Amino acid sequence: MASIEEEIKQKSFVSEQARATINLLFTANWLQSKISAVLRPYGLSPEQYNVLRILNGSHPNALCQKDILDRMIAPKSNLTLIIGRLKQKNYIEVNRANHDKREYSISITEAARSMLQEVNHVLNQHQSSTLPLIEKDAKRLNALLEKIRNPET
Repeated sequence: MASIEEEIKQKSFVSEQARATINLLFTANWLQSKISAVLRPYGLSPEQYNVLRILNGSHPNALCQKDILDRMIAPKSNLTLIIGRLKQKNYIEVNRANHDKREYSISITEAARSMLQEVNHVLNQHQSSTLPLIEKDAKRLNALLEKIRNPET
């Protein structure tokens, strides 16, 4: 296994924090590439998968765009475009809200739920190669990542 220095062909970093930052960004991109490769045969981008995962988690309740954005991993994604593509694939249903004609309720279709079950199964099979950590190490990594986002705690 190559070090971050070998991966990006850099001799050193100004600090361990700088090295950790680059290592985290590089690893996140590497992991995204691995997940994208699994999603590609299903015609899904990671962002589309994320929206379907969110809608599946709220099923049978529909969500509005704001609620989906609040739960997204990358909330700066173009949700309108993602919703349009998922609608074209018949993975979601979009209905105008009764109380506000500017708002839409979005729900996942049964076809998408079935496909998502298969995708999740395949992702779980790849988990040991994409995140080869024992439970204890994964728990520690989660704690460290949360500490980065919430340094006061």
